[in-house]
Amino acid sequence: MNRSSQAKLIRIFRKIHRISGLNLVIFILVIAISGILLGWKKNSNGYILPPTQKGTTTEVSNWLSFDSLKTIACQTMFDSVGPALPVKINKIDARPDKGVVKFVFDGHYKGIQLDAATGEVLQVATRRSDLIENIHDGSVLDKAFGTGSGIIKIIYTSIMGVSLVAFSITGLWIWYGPKKIKNRKRARKK
Repeated sequence: MNRSSQAKLIRIFRKIHRISGLNLVIFILVIAISGILLGWKKNSNGYILPPTQKGTTTEVSNWLSFDSLKTIACQTMFDSVGPALPVKINKIDARPDKGVVKFVFDGHYKGIQLDAATGEVLQVATRRSDLIENIHDGSVLDKAFGTGSGIIKIIYTSIMGVSLVAFSITGLWIWYGPKKIKNRKRARKK
C-alpha cells in the first residue's frame, strides 16, 4: 500500500472512530461504569450485592424441600415487603457450602436468603447488582418497553459489541498507521 493510500485509510478510520464515538459515548460510559460496579459487587460491603449468609448445616440431606422453602420465601416477601410487589420467583440459588438458599423475584430487585435446613429467614435485601446487570446488558430497556422477547437487549449488545471491535481496529490503525508512514520515510532516506 502506497503512502497516499495509507494516509487516506487513516483519515477514513479517524472519521469512523470520531463519528461512532460521538454517537455512542453515553452507551459506552453506561457500560463502563456498570461494568466497574459489577466488578466490585462482592466487595461493596453489601451495598451492591448483599453478602451470602450462613445456614445451620451444609448437609443437603438435612435441608427442607425446595417447595417448602419457596413457600416460606413467598410468604416472607408478601409479609415484609407488602402485596404491592409480585412474588413470582425468577431464580433460586442454592449454596450447599453455606447451607443457604437464595430467592430472587421477578419485577423488582428484592431477594430473600433462607437457612436451607430450618427455613429461617436470614436476610431480606435489595439486590442492586441485578439492576446494574440489567443496565449493563440492556435488558432494562426490554423491561421498560415491555418486550418479553429480549430483542432490545440483543440489538443493544450486538451494536455495542461491534462498536467495541470497530473502535479497537480503527484506534489501532490510527495509532499504527502514522508510525508505519514515518518508518517508510526513514527507510527511503537511508
